[in-house]
Order: sequence, then C-alpha cells, then structure tokens
Amino acid sequence: MLPIVLSHRFKLGRLLTVNVPAMLVLRRVLMCSSVLATLLCAGCVGNVLGGSGPPPNLYTLTPKSTYPDGLPEVASQLAIEESLAFGGLDASRIVLKPKPTEVKYFGGVRWTERAPKMLQTLLIESFENTGKIVSVGREAIGLRSDYSLKTELREFQAEYFGGADTPIVRVRINVKIVRQPRQLIIASRSFERVVRVDQSGMAPIIEAFDNALGTVLKDLVQWTLITIHEQGDARLGNHYELVLRGRNGHG
Repeated sequence: MLPIVLSHRFKLGRLLTVNVPAMLVLRRVLMCSSVLATLLCAGCVGNVLGGSGPPPNLYTLTPKSTYPDGLPEVASQLAIEESLAFGGLDASRIVLKPKPTEVKYFGGVRWTERAPKMLQTLLIESFENTGKIVSVGREAIGLRSDYSLKTELREFQAEYFGGADTPIVRVRINVKIVRQPRQLIIASRSFERVVRVDQSGMAPIIEAFDNALGTVLKDLVQWTLITIHEQGDARLGNHYELVLRGRNGHG
C-alpha cells in the first residue's frame, strides 16, 4: 500500500508559500491534546486529594463594647493603620507554639481574615463603641486624621509549653500614637493579657482568644483616648501652629 501524503498550505506574507505535511500538523495537534488532557487529569487528582476533606472551620473575635463611666470625649479624628505582624502571625491560620522557638498552626481552623486585618477592624469598632471620639477609620480610606494609631501584633497564639494538655492564650500588642501632620510619636505602650484554657477542644481556645484580646482592646482604647485628650484639641493646636508659622514667615 502506498503511503498517503497530504499537504497543508500556509501563506507567509505575500511572496512565500510553504507546504507542510498534514501528518505533521496532525501530530502536533495530538501532542497538544495529550498535554491538555494530562493537565486536566492532574487538576482532577488535585481536587480529589486536596479538596476531598471538609472546609476549615472559620472563627472571628468580638470588639469591646463596655467601658467605664467618665471616659473623656475626644474632638479629634483618628486613623488606624493595619497592624504589623511577624513570626508567622501575619496569616489567617491560628497559631500554636509547642515551645518558645517553634511555631505551628491548628489544623482545620482559620480566622475569617488575616490576624492583622481582623485586629484593625476590631480596633475601629471598639473605638466607635465608646461614642467618645469624633471620627475613627482605616488609614487606607484617606481619612485626614489628627492622629494615627500604629500597632504591632507581637503575641497572638496558644502556648503548650512543657507538654501541657491545655494551652494558655497570649495576646500582646504594641501601640504608638502619632500626631499628624508632623508624624510625631507622642506616646507608646505595650498591652498584654494571658488567659489559661481549662478545657480541651477548639471552642474553649477561641473563647480564651476573645477574652484575652477583649481585655487588651479595652485597655488600649481607654489609654489612647485619655492620652489624646491630655494633648488637647489637636485640630485647634494645628490651627494655632499654622497661624504662628504664617506670622513668623511674614515677619
């Protein structure tokens, strides 16, 4: 039997025409199809192996809503930056430490968002719940603030040191109050709270996170409002500063 030879014509530009055997074209099409089928099968296998388990349980924490009477009113605008976080804390996974030098994560559970982002949201809501500040918002929305609040999440984990069956939950946040527009740090302080978990299971651990962070949020919010209040009305102070600069500039 004589071999069948077919050809396919491709026009390249205006002057050159090339004859390419049709079997070569068919071979390349089949090769591409094979690669595509392999990729699709790999995706199927990946879905079976990686996605066959149940989705993770999602947890969130609550803002602080109760404050002592006599908290000062603040006639200033406050912008809250997203918290800095290092050492495995900048994630939505929930951190555990079996020892001080080792960081792991609980399996099958996550926060609803990254821990620094969640902290920023809880701080804003906690300040709003005081009803004692003119305006508070995220730094990203372009709020023309009188003060900025810079925070660093330094501890936010369950600790199983010494092979304990139940952990302690540790929350520690460093805070800096920055006066705008001069970017002047007027105060800095760290807040820490440790809560022991007495029962096994994830629910008591999340409750301990909520209690520990709630105490830190309450202390942080009160300290911030008192500190800004003691600085006086920032907008009035900035106005006087601009007036003095104008007078000095004009002799």
